[in-house]
Amino acid sequence: MLTGDKGTSSSLASKVLPSIHIPLVEKIPVIGPIVSGHHVLTYVSILLAAAVYYMLSRTPLGLQIRAVGENRHAAESVGIKVKKIQYIALLLSGLFASLGGAYMSMGYLSLFTRNMTAGRGWIALAAESMGRSTTVGTTITSFLFGFAEALSNALQLLKIPAELISTVPYVATVLGLVIYSYNVSRKAGKLSKKEKRVM
Repeated sequence: MLTGDKGTSSSLASKVLPSIHIPLVEKIPVIGPIVSGHHVLTYVSILLAAAVYYMLSRTPLGLQIRAVGENRHAAESVGIKVKKIQYIALLLSGLFASLGGAYMSMGYLSLFTRNMTAGRGWIALAAESMGRSTTVGTTITSFLFGFAEALSNALQLLKIPAELISTVPYVATVLGLVIYSYNVSRKAGKLSKKEKRVM
């Protein structure tokens, strides 16, 4: 960079997006701090999850994206322009990823620094896998992983080694994937037993 820094923008003036405090709600004990006072992009992400669910399940574009994702040749055979849909899906995913980057550099931190994501991309892939590639499942799993990270932040107030606390979100991810894999293999085993009985 021109500033002489390597992998950080600490010497540049960084913009910070605001947090939103919901009137009346923030004064409610326990619930208030949970619901109110979060970064604006936190609320935007919740609204976007609902919007993506609606788009994928209720609009022609969403149905075409799902069709192309499941079987591009079948989609092409019914007249869907596969390349066009792929470009649209790529642009939408890039938009959502950019919002994640904006949160990291303008909310979670007030600057850009190298490796600031700290492996969160892998947690996102785990959430998508555990959510079975569905909007609702992935959103719920993301909330669970977010809870695990919030728990690790809360545990920092206790006299627990920081190295141990930082592993909480990743341990939760591994446990979640183990449970998911176990459930998938159990269901596959039940299906194979049923098929053997039918034969």
